[in-house]
Amino acid sequence: MGEARVFVLIGVVVYLAALSLISLWSLRHSRNAGSYTSGTSHGSQAIPAALIGLLLMSEFIGTTASVGTAQYAYQYGVSAGWNVAVLGIGFLVFSFMLARKYKELGENTISAVLARTYGPKVKIATSIIMIFALQIVAVSTYASGGAVLAPLLGVDRHLATIVLGVLAAIYVGVGGMRSVIYTNVVHGVVIFGGIFLALWFGVDKVGSWDALRAQTPPEFWSLTKVGWPQIIAWLVAGAGATFATQYVIQAIATVSDGHKARSASVYASLYLIPFGFAAALVGMCALVLYPGIESIKAFPSLIADMNRVMATVVVAGLAAAAFGTISALNIGTATLLLKDFYLPITGRDADDRRALFFVRAATVLVGALPLVLSLLAADVVKVTFLAKALRAALAVLVFMAFYSPRFGTRAGAIVSIGLSLVGTIGWFLAGNPFGIDNAYIALTIPLVVMTLSHVFRGSAPSDVPITEKLNSKAR
Repeated sequence: MGEARVFVLIGVVVYLAALSLISLWSLRHSRNAGSYTSGTSHGSQAIPAALIGLLLMSEFIGTTASVGTAQYAYQYGVSAGWNVAVLGIGFLVFSFMLARKYKELGENTISAVLARTYGPKVKIATSIIMIFALQIVAVSTYASGGAVLAPLLGVDRHLATIVLGVLAAIYVGVGGMRSVIYTNVVHGVVIFGGIFLALWFGVDKVGSWDALRAQTPPEFWSLTKVGWPQIIAWLVAGAGATFATQYVIQAIATVSDGHKARSASVYASLYLIPFGFAAALVGMCALVLYPGIESIKAFPSLIADMNRVMATVVVAGLAAAAFGTISALNIGTATLLLKDFYLPITGRDADDRRALFFVRAATVLVGALPLVLSLLAADVVKVTFLAKALRAALAVLVFMAFYSPRFGTRAGAIVSIGLSLVGTIGWFLAGNPFGIDNAYIALTIPLVVMTLSHVFRGSAPSDVPITEKLNSKAR
């Protein structure tokens, strides 16, 4: 076992070294803060939509998505796969309703998008809630990544968590968005391959698909065993996260036109839906092979039985899942800090060399800050969905901004964001009273507040709505 762990550890180190080389190569696309955060520069080639689809997927399939889904499947069966599959449904809706509009608007921050309709004060409020949500996800990603990788690599959990965070912060800090694009495409391929390799191994070890079905309770094959309230809550939080996540908007901004933005979103959907149910089936294989273990050990127990080569690929996939999510969070948060705080306060522009230094330093700093909290984090799945719920509140305003920009008021938008932040977190900390998930609270607050502000409004929220700007640009 000791030799196997050394082999796996060496394999993961080689994988991370390759990522570092990619990051260094990406330096040529990070000449200033603008190219650093957008991933584009003069003469750079457009990234194919299929690869941007992998990029979009990468932010949502950290170790919580794979290990956490297998854990839930150990308890509830194949219906646990919905917790990731709903993200695919969200991207499918996003592709037809928002992807092209985001690209044609020409902004690469969620705060700038909402500010077009609701004014500069909303820009700051949006930036704050988005940074808060992204940092929550970072805490859960570090915690789950460290907890899973530590026993597989034979190192201390705290050490695994710290190394995970430091390395991700450094390689994103060096290469910027272009580095994230290239490395997260690699991550996406490794993660996707790793989960299906684990599934193949699990089914083979059980005996066959028929043997798996025969040895698991019939209700575990029901797509609704986890319960409709839970599935709908996942859908609300997950779809909201895809509609209004900083990193998604940044990724969409890297494609050449609205058609490719839509295509990339469809690809993300096609990747995420099978990924979710594959991870759930891994958990069901573990239920048959390792009855009576703690559910969180479902995936790691399966890996422990693999040969060295297979285990290396799957563990590299888990590492890739954590790194992919962390790098997306870091670049997204740093971009918001640059555009909504540093540049307005200092009066500098993105071509200033000090702006590039700031955004690089910010990328490393926001990668390091969640590390302390991650060492204390408990239920990472619930914490992750709290962050998704917070973004669902912003998604309501995004839809209003694009499809009904004259509904509500600027003051109503600001109040919506503030109350959503306080109300959703408060509901989560109270334990979701009456069985009502905090995602529903995040969805309801902006709807109610904007409706009330519209009824008692004094003036329109903007002189020229976003939709009118886009229509005139299309003409």
